[in-house]
Amino acid sequence: MQSYYIDGAEFKSLEEFSEHFSERVRLDHKWKGGLDALNDILRGGFGTPEEGFLLVWLNSEQSRIALGYPETVRQLQARLQRCHPAHRDGVTIELEAARMSCGPTVFDWLVEIIQDHGPAGSESEDNVVLTLR
Repeated sequence: MQSYYIDGAEFKSLEEFSEHFSERVRLDHKWKGGLDALNDILRGGFGTPEEGFLLVWLNSEQSRIALGYPETVRQLQARLQRCHPAHRDGVTIELEAARMSCGPTVFDWLVEIIQDHGPAGSESEDNVVLTLR
């Protein structure tokens, strides 16, 4: 199984994570940080092996902090500006929770998406294994 290493010491935002991920996983295109696009990438193609891969996230605790509530608030504020009006109430609720340091963070979003493509996930057939170090 192909292994890729990302280093949490090398990024401090979702945008920096997506750039780092794109470089380290050697994607065929530059991923710009959209979470739906990450789902597509993890399904295979886009430069990722069709048979799955091991993703080792070094310095993941550093990422947990950098991609914590302040970054989550920033991302949700941006999402609120561009989302469909029908979704604004839900995003506002998520934003208020993040401001109170409640709910999932950007780090949690990323880990959940990646793990969903792994052994116990709903898309386990993609065979993406995440190791946090």
